[in-house]
Amino acid sequence: MCTVENKRILLVGAGNLATSLGVALKCAGSPPVGVWSRTAHSARILGTRLDCFFSDDISQLPSADIVIISVSDNALSQVAHNVAAYFPQALIVHTAGSVPMDILRRAGCKSYGVLYPMQTFSKARVVDFSTVGVFVEGCNETAQSVIVEVATSLGGKVYAATSEQRRYLHLAAVFACNFSNALYSMSAEILQRHGLPFDAMLPLIDETAAKVHRMSPHDAQTGPAQRGDTAVMDSQREALSGNLLSIYNLISEYIEKQKETNSDN
Repeated sequence: MCTVENKRILLVGAGNLATSLGVALKCAGSPPVGVWSRTAHSARILGTRLDCFFSDDISQLPSADIVIISVSDNALSQVAHNVAAYFPQALIVHTAGSVPMDILRRAGCKSYGVLYPMQTFSKARVVDFSTVGVFVEGCNETAQSVIVEVATSLGGKVYAATSEQRRYLHLAAVFACNFSNALYSMSAEILQRHGLPFDAMLPLIDETAAKVHRMSPHDAQTGPAQRGDTAVMDSQREALSGNLLSIYNLISEYIEKQKETNSDN
């Protein structure tokens, strides 16, 4: 069986997640033996960074025990078909949040699973995997054991999760991360229009995030909607229009209903 000590890992993909994952694997003592990307330029950048073989041709990659596919959800099925054809004996793993594990079986993979790090990734900022929760699933006990071992070597917390659970995990992450970042953009837009710096929001953002480490999001909620301060809310609505006004009303209504629901319990 492949172990952390002797595994040969290929990275298929060279994007945001693959970059941080490749660096984390190298730091954990299991550097990838090769990197593939659909563009030679991206493959070269990550392969050079990891000091390993790189190519835009899957057929040219070296042999491996584990192939980790980290590509866009739309490309995953076709890429998995190609990987299964060239690496029929390898454990093939994808890293997607909302894509079921079964997509790999349908692609022809014999041994397969999921290694999903729940974090936001960017090439310009390599993530410390010791702080990341990694959610794993395997097609059988052997595959699950190897995936858990790889995930554990990265240093963070490891959780078993089915494809259905991971679907809702990713949905929750969209609200917690992607939507909240969109709200930061709206905040920056309002500030920019009135000659104010977004930097002024950073201590507030940091404290808001820090509070939910110590209490539930419901208990951490503050603001005019939570207080029922209709005069402030009416004044703020007058300063908004279009999508920003609609979003303000929808979120305020959600906060008000949550407050009413919890007060009734």
